[in-house]
Amino acid sequence: MPRLTRNVYRSAGAGWGRAAALAVIVTLTMCATAYAQKRPPLPNEPVATEGTVKQFYRGLNYIVVKTMDGAEHVYNFTKDLVVYGGKKPGVNGLEGLREGTTVAIHYSTTEANASAQEIDVLGDGGLNFAEGVVAKIDRGKKEITIKFANGRTETFLMTSRAVAESEHLSDESGAPGTRIVIYYADESGHKVAHYFKKVS
Repeated sequence: MPRLTRNVYRSAGAGWGRAAALAVIVTLTMCATAYAQKRPPLPNEPVATEGTVKQFYRGLNYIVVKTMDGAEHVYNFTKDLVVYGGKKPGVNGLEGLREGTTVAIHYSTTEANASAQEIDVLGDGGLNFAEGVVAKIDRGKKEITIKFANGRTETFLMTSRAVAESEHLSDESGAPGTRIVIYYADESGHKVAHYFKKVS
């Protein structure tokens, strides 16, 4: 059996070194991608999540919502809370919500709690909705264009909050070609999108 020379050992070692380095790079890239897609929100980063109303405590200024993952979350709010799709404006719009009503909570997080700035009522009696495929998002113009099944396209305005939230989406619902449900309100003759989600 022939003996390996020192040069052969060096060649083999260099090859293993390059392979190990490549494996590390690939692993780090995959981890970074996974982190970007699944990481929790950063402090004060705008977030929107969907769930159902469990309890509303007007005197204590908080609402309990069961999110789609089955967990119950408590959101604080102030008198400046904006409610869309409710029967009354502002915080008063929460009083008529029954347990089980589907809502979208727009909030930002701090080290202590999650503070709701806007609540959208979804489903019957709430915001209007449409389903289509994302054609384009222009954050500078605050616009989102979707294409419907019949080939027609329509451009919706976006709230400033929806624009900010779309920059941190983890489910790729803002990517062109993605099928979404968009929830909007008719405001001053314009369709204004407040919330949208990917259709699974």
